[in-house]
Amino acid sequence: MVNPQHTTPDGGADTRRLLSGLPAVDRLLREPALKAWESRLRHETLAALAREELEAWRAQLLAGTHSQAGSAAELAAGAAGRAARLLDGRMRRVINASGVVLHTGLGRAVLPQAARERVQEVLSGAVDLEFHLEDGKRGRREERAARLLRLLTGAEAALVVNNNAAAVHLMLRALCARREVIVSRGQQVEIGGGFRIPEVIRQSGARLVEVGCTNRTHCEDYAQAIGPRTAALLRVHPSNFRVSGFTAEPTLEELAQLAHDRSLLLLDDLGSGALVDFPGVPEPEPLVTASLAAGADLVCFSGDKLLGGPQAGLLLGRAELIHKLAGHPMMRAFRCDKLTLAALEAVLELYLAPGGERPTGLPVWAACNERQDAVRQRASRLFDALLRELGAPAAAAGWERSATVAGLELRETDSTGRTGSGALPGQDLASAAVVLRSARGGAHRLHDRLRAGTPAVVGQVRAQELLLDVKAVALEEIPELAAAVRQALGLS
Repeated sequence: MVNPQHTTPDGGADTRRLLSGLPAVDRLLREPALKAWESRLRHETLAALAREELEAWRAQLLAGTHSQAGSAAELAAGAAGRAARLLDGRMRRVINASGVVLHTGLGRAVLPQAARERVQEVLSGAVDLEFHLEDGKRGRREERAARLLRLLTGAEAALVVNNNAAAVHLMLRALCARREVIVSRGQQVEIGGGFRIPEVIRQSGARLVEVGCTNRTHCEDYAQAIGPRTAALLRVHPSNFRVSGFTAEPTLEELAQLAHDRSLLLLDDLGSGALVDFPGVPEPEPLVTASLAAGADLVCFSGDKLLGGPQAGLLLGRAELIHKLAGHPMMRAFRCDKLTLAALEAVLELYLAPGGERPTGLPVWAACNERQDAVRQRASRLFDALLRELGAPAAAAGWERSATVAGLELRETDSTGRTGSGALPGQDLASAAVVLRSARGGAHRLHDRLRAGTPAVVGQVRAQELLLDVKAVALEEIPELAAAVRQALGLS
């Protein structure tokens, strides 16, 4: 509640008068602007929003940026605006025209149709999440996903947790707590959200032992660091950067030989990971199967990156180690829900289907391996759709066409896409885009309007131009994207 006795540091009488003039919460709740929300929000919620608005106004008065107390109608309108933002702030569908396939801000991998259908099926009622229908006994929720992973990779066992950070933490906490873990200095990475390998190791209860240099680490560096307290060698794949030039690092086979000769574990955090080759990129991520074949005892990677599934952390390797992880008390905190597991199972089934070594039904795989002429065709579809939406005559076939209509300049162009989310860093993906330059306002203003639309559109602003890159835009989204541009321009 507002305290009329609160004063500014100099105890100004004017401030006290203004603060005392602020209306009470009950007064705001009687205003039409807030009463209009009574059918959508409970009384207690509206009262809380009214208090927030009063406190915000009070802070402005104390700071000297407001010169009057504000009427009840004015404050109620502000609280009503808070109500609108509260309900409109839900997750919304976005057309990803940014050129980034795995855009972390936009939910990373787009799920294939099969996964979306499976999730919808699970939403329809009760499911056998931890129940064996065959014998009526209790089961483990990740059993089926683990079986699919074993069949795909040949791993002895598998486990699913809610993301790869949880997988790394669980692996270290269950197997290396109160002991030492050796990591190359060049692999002590930080990824988005402040996930730092040294901090993860410390929080797991293990002790980090650094070896080598940022650019060069040798097998002998690991060997010299091994002591009586050493539990494991940990390789961390630098998923979100590349070190080039005067570099050196031991192969995974060499690390496996060293670890097993000294009765230690070799743990491999692949980060993005991949189950199949990505022939469309020059330097694909290491395959999970290759890591296991090289001798890694446990491998972990993300589910929502190159795998093309939902957010998850996947652990594969020796059965006795997976069993320890599955029985650890932290596993309950890291387990996945039924929707995640349903989507993951559907994605893994695509890899097991005939032709699964080239899973064209996975949006991420299709986008990363798509030829540029195919992307150009989609960009041309967008160009033609924009002309129709803007009431302009059709343009002749070709590439790098341009047109000006309704104060908007349109141009087809080749562009450069990215995988995103730390996967395949430094490697460009051939893409195509339609460039917009509006006489009605700057590129930033047009982009603002597109993001505020339904569906929202996220593109790229470069100088005074807005690029709508179609690398991550599905063919069926093209008409919606063109209509969104028309709406953003304010054309009927």
